[in-house]
Amino acid sequence: MFGKNLQHYRLKRGMTKTALANACGLTVTAISNYETGKRKPESMEIIKKLAAAVDVKVIDFLTAWNDDLHIEFAEFRKQKGCTIKSQNYIHCEVEAYLNRFYTIIEILGEKVLPPPPKCHALPLLQDIEANALNLRNHLKFAMIGSVGKLIEGLENLGIIVFEIDFDEGIKFSGMNGFVNGRPYIVLSRNMPAAVKRSTIAHELAHIMFDWTSFEGDVEKEATAIGGAFLLPKEDATRELGLKLHSLSKDLFSVCREYGISYMLLVTRAKVCGIISESVAKNFYIQANKYGWRLNDPTLIADECPALFEQLVFRAVSQNEISYSKASELLKLSCDTIMERCVFASEV
Repeated sequence: MFGKNLQHYRLKRGMTKTALANACGLTVTAISNYETGKRKPESMEIIKKLAAAVDVKVIDFLTAWNDDLHIEFAEFRKQKGCTIKSQNYIHCEVEAYLNRFYTIIEILGEKVLPPPPKCHALPLLQDIEANALNLRNHLKFAMIGSVGKLIEGLENLGIIVFEIDFDEGIKFSGMNGFVNGRPYIVLSRNMPAAVKRSTIAHELAHIMFDWTSFEGDVEKEATAIGGAFLLPKEDATRELGLKLHSLSKDLFSVCREYGISYMLLVTRAKVCGIISESVAKNFYIQANKYGWRLNDPTLIADECPALFEQLVFRAVSQNEISYSKASELLKLSCDTIMERCVFASEV
């Protein structure tokens, strides 16, 4: 317990073992031994120094970790510059979140989560459009039109979706994996809403298709399936027409309806043969000029995971946990928890 928490807070502060050792007057070997559980700090004085160095309270080192959780990590969807240290930190943050999540599941019972769709069950066809429609069907989404609130829809299917804060130095978009056989998707909270949806669709392709015999570029294929999942060819043709010779801002309304970026709209229009390569190329040049790859101009409404918070407040309302326990799980102050749980007195 102590070692896991020490590693978590060290990585969260972006500290190396060497930096922590130097800050506390210890050896790197001592820090390694503490984190792996081979040794425990010899005195409370050392524990206080470690807590001060990683800017936490001593009690934070006592947070329990569930040793019965079997967490599988898949590949990161990351950019260049996502270091090994950053990846270790992300793994630690994912473990911490899933430990908190499954604390409330153990209290309320697994029945509060529906059984998720069967994973790695869809055969990969050579037709991207057909794969995307099969994915929609597998997840019980409408076969035409927008998929609507994507995060809410997945949480209702028993798929865990959560966001983590990362500073600008960590080039991370998303990842997927399994916890006790249940799929989860991790997102960077700092991404634009449309990019989040594209990332989720990409991760869904990883989770739901059988990739064992695929010999191509898996990331590229998953991205293509994800784009077609969000904007199927039939919808693109109906919304944009059979042929466009130029692009305009009035297409922002289509982006908002389907929850996609203008970049993805143009890519799908090109793939579907609605616009030419030259029209798409000219757009990409302008998009780079205005920084649209990072700052999407379509103002898509943001979506946030709500399942974990709902379950915690449910446990509070049923007197299964205290306000302080809810505060610990949600990382919110007790005052905030009470404000959201108790109705104001009538005047």
